[in-house]
Amino acid sequence: MTLRSLYVRNMLRGYDRQLVTGRRLARYTRSLHPAGQDEDARMARDLKRRALVERVAREIVENLILSGSENQVVAAIKQQLNEEFGNSLSFTFPPSEQDLLVFAETPNGPREVAPHEKVQILNRMWQITLDIVDETML
Repeated sequence: MTLRSLYVRNMLRGYDRQLVTGRRLARYTRSLHPAGQDEDARMARDLKRRALVERVAREIVENLILSGSENQVVAAIKQQLNEEFGNSLSFTFPPSEQDLLVFAETPNGPREVAPHEKVQILNRMWQITLDIVDETML
């Protein structure tokens, strides 16, 4: 065996050890941080928070706004709706009706809003409620 072939063999052996060490380090690093685990955990937290915000908002809309309760959150939501739609709005479920009625206060007394206005008001009420709950939730 020549000196040159020994040199090449030693160099290849050293290179092989470096590759094995590199693979071990890569496996060790992957075992510490499974692929996408941080991303998945963050997404799971965000989804749980979003679900909780929607559940609280649904409770506020169904149990407080539509039943006429007056707490600070409900007052803020109604005030913003009144500012955006320009009228004092009231929500009611008449006993003989199954659908929610929305009334706007006018100089001639309350009037029921048109169906397309009602959809806009309810959609906006939902968005405002979501925003307020999201802002105030820790």
